[in-house]
Amino acid sequence: MKFAAKVLTFGIVAATLAGCSREGDLDIGAGVGVNVTRSGCPAVAVPDGTGDITLFNPADSEDASAIDVVASITNIRPTCNDSGDKIFSQASFDVQARRSDTQGSRTVTLPYFTTVVQGNSAVIAKRVGQVTLQFADGQQRASASAQAGSYINKASASLPAEIVQKITKKRKPGDPDAALDPMADPEVRAAVVRSSFEMLIGFQLTEDQLRYNVTR
Repeated sequence: MKFAAKVLTFGIVAATLAGCSREGDLDIGAGVGVNVTRSGCPAVAVPDGTGDITLFNPADSEDASAIDVVASITNIRPTCNDSGDKIFSQASFDVQARRSDTQGSRTVTLPYFTTVVQGNSAVIAKRVGQVTLQFADGQQRASASAQAGSYINKASASLPAEIVQKITKKRKPGDPDAALDPMADPEVRAAVVRSSFEMLIGFQLTEDQLRYNVTR
């Protein structure tokens, strides 16, 4: 299963200018530059093609008339604790489902995955969980809540001191590198990508279910 590439971007914090802090201000008094902070907490996202699942009856059909249950992941609420040696990232989310046949009560259990990706491509951890939906007799819709969480090595998510120095270096007008974006430096860019993490959440799909999602 391929995941859509997502780049973890920097968060820009306020710099001081004439006693007034505003996002993205230039600190002209100490030289030209924008103060940048970066959290080791991972970005949390749903990979393309995995945010919903369709069940068919019969299972080997993909006709619209055979659609049995459709469910989707929504309302992701991430939290993160990076105060220790390991970063703990957690996300709560909702699963909303709709069924075609409303006769009788029914329980539907769906598998979902939590994957931690480093540097946009390296999968370093994966867990599979389950979420259970309860349809009451005559009820077309059901919803349930679930959680996903994972630990990340804080050292791996931290930039080396020399890279931080390159990014936060104050540049005065007239300096040869005053107008250069530090992210244009291949060494800086590679270090940022390498220390960037994502926690991805989606349904654990079969090959046929994933193909259906991306080609429908």
